[in-house]
Amino acid sequence: MGSADSKLNFRKAVIQLTTKTQPVEATDDAFWDQFWADTATSVQDVFALVPAAEIRAVREESPSNLATLCYKAVEKLVQGAESGCHSEKEKQIVLNCSRLLTRVLPYIFEDPDWRGFFWSTVPGAGRAGGDDDGENARPLAESLLLAIADLLFCPDFTVQSHRRSTVDSAEDVHSLDSCEYIWEAGVGFAHSPQPNYIHDLNRMELLKLLLTCFSEAMYLPPAPDSGSTNPWVQFFCSTENRHALPLFTSLLNTVCAYDPVGYGIPYNHLLFSDYREPLVEEAAQVLIVTLDHDSATSASPTVDGTTTGTAMDDADPPGPENLFVNYLSRIHREEDFQFILKGIARLLSNPLLQTYLPNSTKKIQFHQELLVLFWKLCDFNKKFLFFVLKSSDVLDILVPILYFLNDARADHSRVGLMHIGVFILLLLSGERNFGVRLNKPYSVRVPMDIPVFTGTHADLLIVVFHKIITSGHQRLQPLFDCLLTIVVNVSPYLKSLSMVAANKLLHLLEAFSTTWFLFSAAQNHHLVFFLLEAFNNIIQYQFDGNSNLVYAIIRKRSVFHQLANLPADPPAIHKALQRRRRPPESLSRTGSQEGASMEGSRPAAPAEPGTLKTSLVATPGIDKLTEKSQVSEDGTLQSLEPMSQQSSAEGSPTAEASLAFRLLIHQPYLRGAGLYPTSPVSPWP
Repeated sequence: MGSADSKLNFRKAVIQLTTKTQPVEATDDAFWDQFWADTATSVQDVFALVPAAEIRAVREESPSNLATLCYKAVEKLVQGAESGCHSEKEKQIVLNCSRLLTRVLPYIFEDPDWRGFFWSTVPGAGRAGGDDDGENARPLAESLLLAIADLLFCPDFTVQSHRRSTVDSAEDVHSLDSCEYIWEAGVGFAHSPQPNYIHDLNRMELLKLLLTCFSEAMYLPPAPDSGSTNPWVQFFCSTENRHALPLFTSLLNTVCAYDPVGYGIPYNHLLFSDYREPLVEEAAQVLIVTLDHDSATSASPTVDGTTTGTAMDDADPPGPENLFVNYLSRIHREEDFQFILKGIARLLSNPLLQTYLPNSTKKIQFHQELLVLFWKLCDFNKKFLFFVLKSSDVLDILVPILYFLNDARADHSRVGLMHIGVFILLLLSGERNFGVRLNKPYSVRVPMDIPVFTGTHADLLIVVFHKIITSGHQRLQPLFDCLLTIVVNVSPYLKSLSMVAANKLLHLLEAFSTTWFLFSAAQNHHLVFFLLEAFNNIIQYQFDGNSNLVYAIIRKRSVFHQLANLPADPPAIHKALQRRRRPPESLSRTGSQEGASMEGSRPAAPAEPGTLKTSLVATPGIDKLTEKSQVSEDGTLQSLEPMSQQSSAEGSPTAEASLAFRLLIHQPYLRGAGLYPTSPVSPWP
């Protein structure tokens, strides 16, 4: 039967289903087989030949027919899993049913009246070891998930058979040890199976169906109890799934072992089809969803609604346990950690590759999934986090994250990517080793629209953060204190900041310390606290190598004078807020003291030999470096007598601010949580 005839027959079957007003019996195999037995349609054909309007029409006008269609499709998948799909016809039936369910399931989930359909019992589908009827009847969803798991390790369909002849002695699916059929070498498996693109395509079809089953949560309205679990994920990751361990290992190894460049032959991705990349992307997505496990699912609620533990507790969590999270948390061998870290770093760095031939290397697009996976690895396995921090490869994670943050800063649709990238850096910055690693010189030039500089990875981090804060969109403002907290956490270990990075930090202080911005929201002053703490840490612990920062602070001493003489009376505060309506001269991009091109964005002239000497002995007193002044109503500096300056300092809010400032320091990472402004106001005109 030709492809055109198959499509025509399939379309006729869909039309018959939508036009029938009377229920079609489940025993009418001649009618139902039209959808899967007599056709050879691709997934694109199924989506084109089964319009959304017709699925909704059947759901509303002939609900029994839609229910029978789903039941019969699941039944065919179960039969295929039990038989082992030895014939080509059986394999085609399984693929057709998988594609049809992938198309229909979202329209089941979107209707509140249908959401319980797959969790209703079906006669004849009994649990293992029990009767087929009564209380032991298995819900349709469980039968579907178990069938998918079995089919993902079906010899000669999704995995390579170990038997030489499958005609005479077919492998028994139920006695098969799926741990011997893991898809890729890596964690817990040393043998690398022979690549087979047909198996990759079949795996991808089943993973798409599995991901569609997990997507029911997308169609549910926001619930007040955020602890509600996804029943599909909960069952699939439970002990009911005998393939949980080999499937988890297969997904993880498939992602981490993938090399999109291969031998590096230019334009090889244009000459040959890569069947592995779509599988890797699907595997990463399924892995992320199965690892979606929070404290609500691993801790028992108390009377007041709180929980007695978290997902990272050392003790075994009570209640049903997510086996995928369990297996991830138990990885401990250093060679496994190295394999995972190298694989994720290789894939994250792929979009940054530069060659002499334009577009000659393959570029992947699922970096957001990789960042979420890396976050979950660090969250659920602290040994992996410590391995990352002690390894120099942590910089291979840092640079791609900074690249993606800089690239997505002005894109509203990628705000989720910005959050996960910042949170990963926030998690890493809480450890000393991360700050120490940032002192490594930054030599590999990544294509980013940032000022040219010569320095370390710490300079790159500060320059990118400055770019995000000054040119990002409004929805990123809640991340400002997270970005500055990262800078504070690493500041005691930064040995030598470049002039570019030093000027960027001073420019942020200049912007955040303006009167109208400080008084425009209750929490804005915390941004100044973070910057001052970073300056204090660098001067206290790394003074000798940071002459650029010290020089920049002295140049911008007027900013500190303005900060020390903030107006405290209501009329002055009101006048400062009113001034926001006019373009502030000090912060305009052309009127800033930094000019059209910020100082440090161009290479500085080399210093004369012997002229650069930094020592505390030769540093003059602070009274020689600073002027006695305060800010007038029009924003200019006015000289003060010593007595008037002292009285002004006593009446200013700096003492109160310094007390709050002391309370904010000495806290670990994530200390910025809860400090987001309720109504964010941008410091940029």
